[in-house]
Amino acid sequence: MSDFISAGASAGDLPAPAEGLLLTHFLTVGDVPRSRAFYADVLGGRVVLDENPCIVKVANSWIIMNPGGGPTDDKPDVVLRTPEDPHTVSSFLNVRVANMHGFYAAGRAKGAEFLTPPIDRRAELRCYMRDPDGYLIEVGQATGLLKGILARTGTET
Repeated sequence: MSDFISAGASAGDLPAPAEGLLLTHFLTVGDVPRSRAFYADVLGGRVVLDENPCIVKVANSWIIMNPGGGPTDDKPDVVLRTPEDPHTVSSFLNVRVANMHGFYAAGRAKGAEFLTPPIDRRAELRCYMRDPDGYLIEVGQATGLLKGILARTGTET
């Protein structure tokens, strides 16, 4: 295996299914060590591969990170880059937690940037945070949804 495999990690920790498929999430990042530390420290992930690409196992999924760059032979017209406008988002990570207030307090203590404190949306407690490159991450805890209560829409009270 590579010299970059993290201590204690093995090939079995890599996102490589024996059959079928599994879903991972790729992020283009500006600073791999900074982003690796965020996903390991704030989200409690375990670094499986340090670089090329960086892979962090978070709960039951993996975040894969590499710097941006120009086209390659398998994506000839595609350029990868970090988000340019933090107010326009086309997708985001959705993290589900068992204890929203505990996660929020621990994340703030570790320097995570939250847009608001957790808000009760009837079906869930929810808030959003940003990673070091500005990616939006939704954090939610199912509450009313477990009793058949649906979320508020828009800004209704």
